Amino acid sequence: MLVLDSRSRGDTLIEVLFAIAIFSLVVVGSLAIMNQGTAASQRALEITMVRNEIDAQAETLRFLNASYVSAFASGGFTDDSPADQWKKMKQYMVNSPLSASPSGDGCQAPNGKFIMDARNAKFISPTANTVSFNDAQTFSQVTYDDMSQTIKTADGIWIEAMAPVVTLNNGQQSADYIDFYIRACWDSPGQSVPVTIGTIVRLYEPRV
Repeated sequence: MLVLDSRSRGDTLIEVLFAIAIFSLVVVGSLAIMNQGTAASQRALEITMVRNEIDAQAETLRFLNASYVSAFASGGFTDDSPADQWKKMKQYMVNSPLSASPSGDGCQAPNGKFIMDARNAKFISPTANTVSFNDAQTFSQVTYDDMSQTIKTADGIWIEAMAPVVTLNNGQQSADYIDFYIRACWDSPGQSVPVTIGTIVRLYEPRV
């Protein structure tokens, strides 16, 4: 036979509510930490993917530059060759701005922007109207048509080229260089401002 002590009692309503409140705080805090961890992991993956896109653009520029220097030395240029692509880019740069756009201008690509077709080693001018420059929907990337393997869009990534004036001294009469600003900008989860990544590639070429 169970005998109840007169001093024994159950939990009061206040004690139950207090326990539920503590449990709720622990659950909410755990979910917030999980969300932050997921957002950080996604942001790290996006940065890795965007850096790969930037590296592809930089390597294409270096390849076209090396091809141009080689063709210049041999005195032979072939239409639509990598060296010829460099010449087309130089012609487009005649109307380029004198300075790069500030990096804090957000994700709006400025006038004078262009992109490189890394798969086919070609210069893509925005005046050709074959590629649309859009804001990045997920992360900055260059998208290709599956059938033709040509660029469709440049989402949140672009290149700006600056050709500084080189003084004819210090033995630089026959050399020139171009600074390429490769920039990417996109909205990432958990960030109040867009994520921006960029690099500068300086490439030298013979002066005509």
